[in-house]
Amino acid sequence: MSVHDSEPAFTPNSHLDLQADVLVIGGGPAGTWAAWSAASQGAKVILVDKGYCGTSGATAAAGTTVWYLSLEENREAELSRRETLGGFLSERYWMNRVLDLTRINLNRLVEWGYPFSHDDNGHFYLPSLHQGAEYMRLMRKQVKKAGVRILDHSPALELLVDINGAVAGAKGISRQKGERWTVKAGAVILATGGCAFLSKALGCNVLTGDGYLMAAEAGAQLSGMEFSNAYALTPAFASVTKGAYYRYATFTYEDGTVIEGDRREIARTLLTQPVYACIDKATEEQKGWMQTIQHNFFLPFERVGIDPFTQRFPVTLRLEGTVRGTGGLQIVDETCATSVAGLYAVGDAATRELICGGASGGGSLNAAWASASGCWAGEAAASYARQLGSRVNQRSVHLIGGAALCPGSNRTFDSTDAIRAVQAEVTPYDRNLFRTEQGLSESLNRLHDLWHEIRNTSSLSDQQAIQAREAAAMVATARWMYATALERKESRGMHNRVDYPQLDAKQHHRLLSGGLDRVWVKTAELAINN
Repeated sequence: MSVHDSEPAFTPNSHLDLQADVLVIGGGPAGTWAAWSAASQGAKVILVDKGYCGTSGATAAAGTTVWYLSLEENREAELSRRETLGGFLSERYWMNRVLDLTRINLNRLVEWGYPFSHDDNGHFYLPSLHQGAEYMRLMRKQVKKAGVRILDHSPALELLVDINGAVAGAKGISRQKGERWTVKAGAVILATGGCAFLSKALGCNVLTGDGYLMAAEAGAQLSGMEFSNAYALTPAFASVTKGAYYRYATFTYEDGTVIEGDRREIARTLLTQPVYACIDKATEEQKGWMQTIQHNFFLPFERVGIDPFTQRFPVTLRLEGTVRGTGGLQIVDETCATSVAGLYAVGDAATRELICGGASGGGSLNAAWASASGCWAGEAAASYARQLGSRVNQRSVHLIGGAALCPGSNRTFDSTDAIRAVQAEVTPYDRNLFRTEQGLSESLNRLHDLWHEIRNTSSLSDQQAIQAREAAAMVATARWMYATALERKESRGMHNRVDYPQLDAKQHHRLLSGGLDRVWVKTAELAINN
């Protein structure tokens, strides 16, 4: 057993103090790639995960496709298609970087032993990582092999900063061991995923926007938060949000009449009545490969005794927020650094506008971005820590003073009530999907009130502290979402303003946002070479 794997003795309510060159917060695809990359540079790395690294998060639960081009001559057409879908807010420089590194990383997975399926020519079919559990099991294995120490079930609560405001570690709680932990580090990589607002989307129960809040408290800003209203089709009785197979479905009203139109028409119908689907357009051959490559899509149907190819079943749209949206922390250079020294953002914790524009990255682009951004940030964070030299963990550090973490306060709040309150503002289609100035303004005012109610509170127990921070992060995320949605007075990408239905060429820019007690929004121009 290596020094990184050994665990010191502890007692309930004890405190674990650790030091590292690089601390990675989050153990999904982006976090594990970042940890592996940093360790490969010789850095001492600690990874903390809210759940169990290798099983928590959307990819482990459901698998994913990956943005990958098997034929290089298709690149121009693919880039052009994605630019159009995203409202021309993506940047080709970043798209090309991601495609190039994704090819390298997928071949690394081949070397490491991921069981890729084969195409008709007997070659590995690299765009598919549908065995999500196997993918993440393999990534955990590679991370540990690289010497990374993993703290499972150890959510981070708040960041540490030095006297200059640079991020220098984090504090959190080990839920199973009943102890608090502190990790001082030269650099911190946020791989905390997006925010799905506890909507019961499969694998998203740990994705509550925690990284956004921690980073904003340190002074970081966000980008593209108006593109955060992704909804996924799912059976009404299930949480599986894999939507690719619905292209073979017929959607009908309760009386059996066919619904004409796209997903927005389904949403409009769901406002007043049930919607049903039947995957009756698939051929026998298509049915076969569907069941082979995405078996978990069919598990809910097997449990209730429905044949989705021949029988109708009720569907709904489940909010996935920034998990399949594109908003997240702004990155300021090629290393995925944020605007705060020592702090990096990867995967869904970072904006994906650079490759997706204002359209959903789905599983495919998000998966490619996770591995690429993780590698870039891991290498850069290791270099940053190395440049600090012998003082890497000798700096004087202090807490920022996080929302709902005020030890001197005698005020508490009910996290469950707060979560329900924010869900009431972001879940309804007629408020978040079909946006209007009146609806956004009304919701934003209520969210501001909720924020000020919970801002300067404390918690009586560790578990309450975790839940309180999740609630605070969701409220903060919703405020940034709606503030930017109000500012973008047009319809672009997934952002749809009923009162401004057209794309406006004058608004071909990004929207940055931030702030805690007072939310701000400002414009930022795209790269000149875009």
